[in-house]
This record gives sequence, structure tokens and C-alpha cells, in this order.
Amino acid sequence: MKKKFIKAGDFDTKFELGEDISEHFDLENASRPGQKQKRVNVDFPVWMIQSLDREAKKMGVTRHSIIKFWISEKLQHIAS
Repeated sequence: MKKKFIKAGDFDTKFELGEDISEHFDLENASRPGQKQKRVNVDFPVWMIQSLDREAKKMGVTRHSIIKFWISEKLQHIAS
């Protein structure tokens, strides 16, 4: 799909009017800075896995999600 180029002011106007501006984006090459994934392996004691699973079930999420969420919360807390 070929992108159509327009001036920034025209782009802003279309956006403000609620018009479709998706034709102006290169979505196939889009990326989110700082969001690249890297796999890590961590060993946890069985009791910790069981606790994680219980809490994940209460929250309706996966073990993987709750680990990422809690680590993210902690890192945001210490960064502020």
C-alpha cells in the first residue's frame, strides 16, 4: 500500500475532524521504542509458583502476565 503524503497542518486538521488518517502511516514498519522483547529464564521455588498461580487466577490473568505486571510496578516505583 502506497502512503499518501500531506502537510503536517493538513494532517492535524484531518485528525481533529475525525477523518481517517491511516493511509498516511507505514504500519508494516511501525515499532514501539523500548518495547522490544527479550526472553529470560528464571527459576522459582514451587511455593512461589503456587502463590503466583493463585494470585493470577484471582486476577483472571496468566502467571506470565502477573510476573510482568508486578515487576513493572516495582521498577516504576523505584524509578520515581
